[in-house]
Amino acid sequence: MTTAFVLSGGGSLGAVQVGMLQALTSAGIEPDLLIGTSAGGLNATWVGAHGTSQASLAELADTWIELRRRDVFPIRPLQLLRGLTGHSRSLFPGEPLGDLVARRAGIDVLEQARIPVHLLATDLFTGADVLLSTGSVRDAARATAAIPGLLPPVQVGERWLVDGAIATRAGVSHAIELGASRIVVLPAGVPCAIQEPPRSAIGVAVHALTLLIEQQLIIEVDLVVEGVSIGLLPPLCPLTISSADFDHAAELIERGFTSSAAWIADGGLERSRPSRYLSLHHHGSAGHRAQG
Repeated sequence: MTTAFVLSGGGSLGAVQVGMLQALTSAGIEPDLLIGTSAGGLNATWVGAHGTSQASLAELADTWIELRRRDVFPIRPLQLLRGLTGHSRSLFPGEPLGDLVARRAGIDVLEQARIPVHLLATDLFTGADVLLSTGSVRDAARATAAIPGLLPPVQVGERWLVDGAIATRAGVSHAIELGASRIVVLPAGVPCAIQEPPRSAIGVAVHALTLLIEQQLIIEVDLVVEGVSIGLLPPLCPLTISSADFDHAAELIERGFTSSAAWIADGGLERSRPSRYLSLHHHGSAGHRAQG
């Protein structure tokens, strides 16, 4: 059996996936290959390079807990001005994110990963999904997380690539094509219980992408392919933390572990029609404000 973990994007909510990974490891479920998109691509790169040991995932947790929005979207006045006046392709530079991932991963090219890693990006000109399986970790990490307008597109070979969140496929079908017979989907989720839009332009953009990612997953997780099983770890619900708010990683990791461990123990990964656990919704209770 070949097991693939598919890790979706979701901005700061990617921290949830650390708890999910810890729960899977505790249950003895290990990946043979990894497919990641955007924030999920950053987690996939780490796991590919360092494995899923308790120590490895503890280090990944520390990385998320230390991460702040300025590390991903560093404010540089000249860059902002150039972006707003049509002299740059983005409002923020992409190099800091690529450098961060490459430094933490400790590998230079994807081929060096101990578990095969495939990062999903989108061709800026055609909209086609592009799976990056070889080459520079720095470039692949930048490409899979290059939110259009916020972070610059990345040239890889002859293609210009942007965030995999807007690709036509979400990673599940890619895992099947790569030979996976068991697929476990780790969605970062959406902030389903906020009552106001995020406060910042970054927050609104990232929030919109999380909705798009969830919609793509809903289509793919119910694929019926002979000899392939698809399981899902449900996203956190209710969730009041904006996908652009990087100040709550420890809480997200803990909740991700607790809910996922209970789900696995209850046989949740074997439940049919996993898309029903991804249904887009909004909680109507008052008092939840987006902070991102």
